[in-house]
Amino acid sequence: MHLRLGLNSFLLTFAIVDTAGEHDNKRAREVCADLEEGEVVVFDKAYVDFEHLHDLDVRGVQWVTRAKDNMQYRTKRNLPVNKGGQVVKDQIVKLTGSKWKKLAGWTLRRVEAWVEVDGEMRLMVFITNNSSWSASSVCALYRARWDIEVFFKQVKQTLKLGDFLGHSANAIRWQVWTALLVYVLLRYAAHIGQWGHSFTRLFAVVRAAMWERLDLAGLLRSYGTAGGSFTLLGAAHATWLPGFEPASAQAHGTASA
Repeated sequence: MHLRLGLNSFLLTFAIVDTAGEHDNKRAREVCADLEEGEVVVFDKAYVDFEHLHDLDVRGVQWVTRAKDNMQYRTKRNLPVNKGGQVVKDQIVKLTGSKWKKLAGWTLRRVEAWVEVDGEMRLMVFITNNSSWSASSVCALYRARWDIEVFFKQVKQTLKLGDFLGHSANAIRWQVWTALLVYVLLRYAAHIGQWGHSFTRLFAVVRAAMWERLDLAGLLRSYGTAGGSFTLLGAAHATWLPGFEPASAQAHGTASA
């Protein structure tokens, strides 16, 4: 599944369900096709295709990803970093190699930093087309991408997508799409019911009340007294980072990410 997730609202905005016959970067253009100027996209290094990244840059889309280990580049300028800090290198670089001659005048930013992963510090290399953010912001943006793994875990465990009822390509597609549709419907129920608890608890409550004649929105509003995570209450206008809203979003108050 190739998925685009609005990380501020935790709502999926685009998905491709297909075989694993093609490398991830072959589907990157489809996943990012309707991104608009000013939006920020963060993705894993499996989706790195420099021609596509250059295209996003030309379109005014900001991006952050990880550099592949075999990336060939030449440093054009070293940006200042604090000694002893988590950021080791902050550089403006240029791709080298005959494959990228057509991108000869294009530069990108390379940030090498220590990042905590599962309680351990790991040295990671990030690349971006934005030269104005601080290096720590680049690292923080990529960390936000890891929430998509939380989403996949949530869908697989709560909506039972870990096991398949059928094993044909069509059966698997039906089950995956059905799970995604159920997720969207539950999120809509959370919105109208002002649900302030976890998605797992939401699923349990709706499943228990499914065969009863109840006002679902009223049930969700009155459920429990304990506080919870308000992740599920994300509004559409919150899916833009401050300062990156396009004119259309400012006028109408809505946008997608």
